[in-house]
Amino acid sequence: MTISYNKLWKLLIDRKMSKADLRRISGVAPNTMTRLRRDEEVTLTVLFKICSALNVNIDQIMEFVFTE
Repeated sequence: MTISYNKLWKLLIDRKMSKADLRRISGVAPNTMTRLRRDEEVTLTVLFKICSALNVNIDQIMEFVFTE
């Protein structure tokens, strides 16, 4: 099972926002943004900050991808 943040990147495109804009409004550290870009795990606190900044639920920014 892996994590995918593709929903987040598509949401940013739809809202005409850059990743730098997201980092600025959510207060997420640059190294955390790198982890998100690499589809790596981040803390629930980070996900909460992003969801709050974008006014969305967690299922709108990420998903689990099951692999066999």
